[in-house]
Amino acid sequence: MRKTAGMGPATPYAAVILAGGTSARLGGVDKAGVEYAGHTLLEHALRAVADAGEVVVVGEQVPTSRPATFVREDPPQGGPAAGLLAGFAALARAPRGLFVLAVDMPFVTVETFRRLVAAAEGHDGAFLVDAGGRRQLAGVLDAAALDRARPPDPHGLPLHRLLQTFDLAAVAAAGDEARDVDTWADLGDLPERPTKTV
Repeated sequence: MRKTAGMGPATPYAAVILAGGTSARLGGVDKAGVEYAGHTLLEHALRAVADAGEVVVVGEQVPTSRPATFVREDPPQGGPAAGLLAGFAALARAPRGLFVLAVDMPFVTVETFRRLVAAAEGHDGAFLVDAGGRRQLAGVLDAAALDRARPPDPHGLPLHRLLQTFDLAAVAAAGDEARDVDTWADLGDLPERPTKTV
C-alpha cells in the first residue's frame, strides 16, 4: 500500500465479502449457504478475513460465527464493482486497507491475505492471479485509492474498469487458492477437505 503522511501501519484493515451474485449456474441457490468440508462458503470466507477488524457481507443476511454487517447494492444485482462499493460505503470506520473476497473461493485463507498485504506495499493493492495470469476476486486495496475511484453510478460496471487506473501487484495462487465454485460440478470436484496452503 502507498503510505500516507501521518497514517501509521497499525491502521486496521476491513473486509468486503461479495456474496450477492445470481448463482445462475447453481440454479439460483445462495452460494453463501452452500456447504463444503463441514462449513458454509460464507464461513470459509469469514475465516479467511480473520485479520480484518470489520467485515461487510454484500448479500442476504444469515447467522454468522463473527459479527458482520450485511448490505445489498442498490439496485440489486449490480455486479462485483457495485457490490464492492456498497460494502465499502457500509463500513463504520475508514480503514487503511480493504480485503476483497468472493464468497465462492474456499481455499483462500488468512495466509493468502497476509501474502497479498505484503505484496501490496508500495502499490494501490494486490490481487491473486491463477496459473493463466487471470485476476481472481481475492485481493487487497488501498482504501483511499478506492474512495477516489468511486464512479457516480457503479451499477453494471465491470470490476476491471473500476480498478483500471490502480497500480496492482499480482500474487500467484498457491495450491488450490484460485479455485471457485460456480457449478455443482465444481463443488463435487473439490477435495473432501481443504489442503493447507504455504
